[in-house]
Amino acid sequence: MRKTQKEDSCCPTAGIGGCKVESLVSVDERGQLVLPKEIRDRAGIKGGDKLAVVSWEKDGKVCCLTLIRVEEFTGMVRELLGPLMGEVLNKR
Repeated sequence: MRKTQKEDSCCPTAGIGGCKVESLVSVDERGQLVLPKEIRDRAGIKGGDKLAVVSWEKDGKVCCLTLIRVEEFTGMVRELLGPLMGEVLNKR
């Protein structure tokens, strides 16, 4: 069995406290997966909620997927792009 080294991970959160494996899920023949009820309850995810799927690539292949609530993701994008867009608009 091969030892995994830190640089083998493509996930930017690898090694950061608070991240953990919650469960293992399977993808069915239709490409669907189910988030376990305990995780949905703890995360406050209900039917109809929207989640953004964010992927990271390593060597041209997707190696890590993260789910982020759309509301949180929108806030993150605003936080990152807001100052940049303000600078662009102020230069006109």
